[in-house]
Amino acid sequence: MKTIDELLSEGVAGKRVFVRADLNVPLDGTTITDDGRIRAVVPTVRALADAGARVIVASHLGRPKGAPDPAFSLAPAAARLGELLGTEVAFAEDTVGPSAGSTVAALTDGSVAVIENLRFNPGETAKDDAERAAFADRLAALADIYVGDGFGAVHRRHASVFDLPARLPHYAGHLIATELGVLRKLTDDVARPYVVALGGAKVSDKLAVIDELLGRADRILVGGGMVFTFLKAQGHEIGVSLVQEDQIPAVREYLERAEKSGVELVLPVDLVVAGGFPDLKAKAPTHPETVAADAVPADRMGLDIGPETRALYASKLADAATVFWNGPMGVFEHPDYAEGTRAVAQALVDAPGFTVVGGGDSAAAVRTLGFDEKAFDHISTGGGASLEYLEGKTLPGLAALED
Repeated sequence: MKTIDELLSEGVAGKRVFVRADLNVPLDGTTITDDGRIRAVVPTVRALADAGARVIVASHLGRPKGAPDPAFSLAPAAARLGELLGTEVAFAEDTVGPSAGSTVAALTDGSVAVIENLRFNPGETAKDDAERAAFADRLAALADIYVGDGFGAVHRRHASVFDLPARLPHYAGHLIATELGVLRKLTDDVARPYVVALGGAKVSDKLAVIDELLGRADRILVGGGMVFTFLKAQGHEIGVSLVQEDQIPAVREYLERAEKSGVELVLPVDLVVAGGFPDLKAKAPTHPETVAADAVPADRMGLDIGPETRALYASKLADAATVFWNGPMGVFEHPDYAEGTRAVAQALVDAPGFTVVGGGDSAAAVRTLGFDEKAFDHISTGGGASLEYLEGKTLPGLAALED
């Protein structure tokens, strides 16, 4: 895989460079609530612009239905990118239409443009190879060189991620090179003890990575909504907590495998519960109570790990030489249920080894809860991509960048 450093050494002045970024940031109306993914691509864009390239930045945002939707416009992201770069960034109001054509044609050496949300065109996400290829052909006509730097999208077989690199000389940007370096530390010659903390709502999202980690990790700490499928698999009362009944057989198998293989699969000993899911916008007090993990009242919903579990998980992370964390421990968006996630984040800060926050909601939680990002060795920009890499899958966007 060629990298941007090789591209820069070859010279890019006057060249149109298509940067597939990941500007898929959370929005409240038109206000960006977490600009981490935009900041992550700045080094690549700045390096290309400083070298005289004419930089075309492209990304998706959200899940529009293959047609323009103002709610998913990249205009706010383009404006924020310009602020971070300290320069004006042009914005094309379509993907491959007249606005994109004129915007790219107007670029000068060292200037930057963002084209509109790639998913406004149905060819971006089409299952049909020919439809995707046709869109990739039109994107390729805008540029001379392709730089892949949208790590959060490399697990998608989409036109701008998978098909477009085959049509242009292609290189990996700084972010993808960094992400790959980190992931290799989690899969090749891992420093031990290797501890993984997994949370989030659905156990089905994590089954494949648990399957792989049972042969790699020394300890797996489980929290978040997914924990209730584990607790029910053990025969415990979980009240009205989130559960995936169809996953109980698989969870039972993993519990048995963990015991046989000597992997510590650690579940909560206590939980914070309430009468139902909180109103995240109002954030009014919800009268939480702490109960034993094996005795959730029938009319209560588990929303966070309890204080004893926070201390337990911190102790399991205290000697870790390598830590990977993906998924919050509770509904961290509400102050009554943020302490479990805060405790795990703090335990990573305090851990002596190499610490990785696996993107997605975990990265959002770190920022929301006020942690210094530099206190962690790496905060990934791609939760789903990180998990699929750890599962051992071939990621289409990375395969497309291979020579």
